[in-house]
Amino acid sequence: MGDAKEEEEWPRCVGCGRRVKTLYVQYSPGNIRLMKCDTCNAVADPYIECEFMIILIDLILHKTRAYHHLLFNKLRIYSSLDKGVLVLSILLHIVLDAFRISFSRGNKADGDSSISTFSAILNCGKVLSDALLGNIVFMAMLLLEVQLILKLSFDTRRYREVLLAVIISSYFKLFLMAMMVWEFPSSVIFFVEISVLSSNTVALRGKCTFFSHG
Repeated sequence: MGDAKEEEEWPRCVGCGRRVKTLYVQYSPGNIRLMKCDTCNAVADPYIECEFMIILIDLILHKTRAYHHLLFNKLRIYSSLDKGVLVLSILLHIVLDAFRISFSRGNKADGDSSISTFSAILNCGKVLSDALLGNIVFMAMLLLEVQLILKLSFDTRRYREVLLAVIISSYFKLFLMAMMVWEFPSSVIFFVEISVLSSNTVALRGKCTFFSHG
């Protein structure tokens, strides 16, 4: 029982998805040897030696191995640190969604500069509540579909992993922050949303496939 629980915390091979006991062996500081997966005989996670910018480029290019490295080996739901990352990522995700909603509505309204402080706070609260409600509905439908398609039993840990995959793979929404400084056409929001959905698809495909591997 204890061995099975310990094995659940092992990292995964980014290629085949099987669990491996360790990704590398460190002989001295800066001197490591990457371990191979016993199932596919390939290096379990070559991204261990890569700089962040290389990983980010591969994420933008939608390379599935990069997503697997980030979601299964770099960020795992078991540690308190990664749970903190998940909470902060959710908050940032909702704030960026609220900005997107506010920007879309601002295109229709000419932005009355004489609006009262109370009205501004009320409008801000409404936008945040709309963003929160929209994300709750989206995630509830997504988790329900994942459970029905994969015929999974209720497992809070797996639901948290799906949530982490969606939130982290929505990093394209960070580009919305540039719209706070520079002016962009509203079509940029459409491009960002399409990029987020395609990134979510890649991340969820790998996550759901690996669920079948235990």
